[in-house]
Amino acid sequence: MSYFNVRVYGLLINDNNEVLLSDEYEYGQYFTKFPGGGVELGEGLIDALKREFVEECNAAIEVVSHFYTTDFYEKSSFNESQLISVYYIVKAVNPLALDIKTTVFDFSADSTQSFRWANIDTLSLDEITFKTDKTVVALLKNTLG
Repeated sequence: MSYFNVRVYGLLINDNNEVLLSDEYEYGQYFTKFPGGGVELGEGLIDALKREFVEECNAAIEVVSHFYTTDFYEKSSFNESQLISVYYIVKAVNPLALDIKTTVFDFSADSTQSFRWANIDTLSLDEITFKTDKTVVALLKNTLG
């Protein structure tokens, strides 16, 4: 059985032209992506993104603008679904109260997720795990880098 998996992600960019990345360990895999996640049944894209930022980052956000929607086939790395990912430029309503790390996968003892800033100019596609996120990094570098 195949099905669609709708995902929504936020591109939070600071005054130093750095984008917030999420380093995670889940399903036996290490990966680096943008904050965000799955849209739940009955939920709109923006409401899902706001919920994900509260859940992951303990942060209220505002959506500034749409940035990119997947325009090619991508199979999920975790199941048989086809991914459709939507990316928005977002801004934090208040200063972030996150423990920002400087090293990849620098997890606290009670967590398998950490956050860090990455400069868009120097961010390598190899630092990002998933195909659609790599596409978004290339677009960010072309438009903001």
